Amino acid sequence: MDFLTPVLIGIGLSMDCFAVSLAIGSTTKLRVIRAALIIALCFGGFQAGMTVLGWVAGISLIRLISAYDHWIAFILLLVVGGKMMWEGMKGGENEACADILRIIPLMALSLATSIDALAVGVCFGVLQTGVMIPVLIIGIVCCAISFAGVMLGEHLEDLHGNRMEIAGGLILILIGVKILVEHQFW
Repeated sequence: MDFLTPVLIGIGLSMDCFAVSLAIGSTTKLRVIRAALIIALCFGGFQAGMTVLGWVAGISLIRLISAYDHWIAFILLLVVGGKMMWEGMKGGENEACADILRIIPLMALSLATSIDALAVGVCFGVLQTGVMIPVLIIGIVCCAISFAGVMLGEHLEDLHGNRMEIAGGLILILIGVKILVEHQFW
């Protein structure tokens, strides 16, 4: 496999991560670099890990998971997005970033944004292609895009205040709806 293909796959897989990272960055008040590194490493790690898991699992597992993977992603994104919107509407001090950087919400977001990587991994397995180099590239691309998303989101927060947290929560919910609709009708 050439170098460009996994880079493009990584960019495609990272779009959900970028949207979530923007939302998280918009809620970050202190330690933005720390938050960006945590988000980038978790999102990149999950994208890479789910790709490997898909590759190992092969086509039989995707048939089992595909019946409900979209519901898992939808529910996780709905809960986290709804909480962000609630916090944004409440106003006052913004503690959503601290909540999102806790282990359970962070793992839930990482899992929800990386389910598509499982399918990509299955494709790699079916095509009997090597997986380690593409997985590293996908993980690195996702790390970079997620880091940039948090940093950009912080600047958007400075300009727009709590509206960015509400918008970020809405984005998460819409990503969940998009995943659900795509899996239900296509």
